[in-house]
Amino acid sequence: MYYKIKTMKLIGVCLIILVVAGTRQLRAQAIVTKTHTASQIIGQMKTHLTCEWSAETVDTFKSGNPDDGITGVAVCMFADMETLQKAVANHCNLIIVHEPTFYNHLDKTDFLADNPVYQKKNEYITKHKLIIFRFHDHWHKTLPDGIYVGMIEKLGWKANQIDSSMLFFKFEEQTVGGFAQKLQEKLKGSQLRIVGDPLMRFTNVALAVGAPGSNTHINLLSGEFTELLVAGEASEWETYEYVLDAATMGMKKAAIFTGHIASEEAGMEYCARWMKTFIQDIPVTYFENGSSFWTVQKPIKQ
Repeated sequence: MYYKIKTMKLIGVCLIILVVAGTRQLRAQAIVTKTHTASQIIGQMKTHLTCEWSAETVDTFKSGNPDDGITGVAVCMFADMETLQKAVANHCNLIIVHEPTFYNHLDKTDFLADNPVYQKKNEYITKHKLIIFRFHDHWHKTLPDGIYVGMIEKLGWKANQIDSSMLFFKFEEQTVGGFAQKLQEKLKGSQLRIVGDPLMRFTNVALAVGAPGSNTHINLLSGEFTELLVAGEASEWETYEYVLDAATMGMKKAAIFTGHIASEEAGMEYCARWMKTFIQDIPVTYFENGSSFWTVQKPIKQ
């Protein structure tokens, strides 16, 4: 009888061990199956936007297999080689990028087939199985515009907004030159261009991030409100000349161009924070691109 009871206790202990081991194995399997594919992550992003997803858009996969599991997400303005290398070093295989990867708006590559720069970049992307997704149209289209939210936050202009458009701002009266110096401090690394009289005094500012085109710039400047336009970039024969002519005619108009990256990059930093609110089980990392050029005024490291 004694040995029978002892044997039953031993069997009971073994059953408990098996149950515990099985539970741990199921938990491990749950962790493994928690991996998301690129398509699933983009799907989550879509559900958190306020706008409908457009059929015609540049917001598409540019490389890789959307059904691959994701180890990490990199968010940036440009998927240049340096940023891709940082993504790989940080185990990120999904790249959420705001601008084109292959040097043209639609990321067409047929004319680049024999180009050595394109070939080497594409080889690197393929070798590391990088999945690149452009997130441009809908990040601007959602309300509020994600790029403007990030930029206004970085510039500290929220209290200066005059309405909900995120386009118009009112400041204490000051000179264009003095305002540009303060703007340069907030956009470190950018090379500002001032068009018009730097001594012109103003209070009213319009903001146009990125490169919306001269029509948008001129429409903003034509309004009675706008005295100073702060913009990303423009062709010198368009908005630049318009502002120069207006200033020469004695009109109270000026413009400051920050460069495309400087005018939108904070919006992609905000995008990474936004994604983290609904993607908690996969690392989401923001990579700053910074300026893509240097000037002779900037010291060159020997």
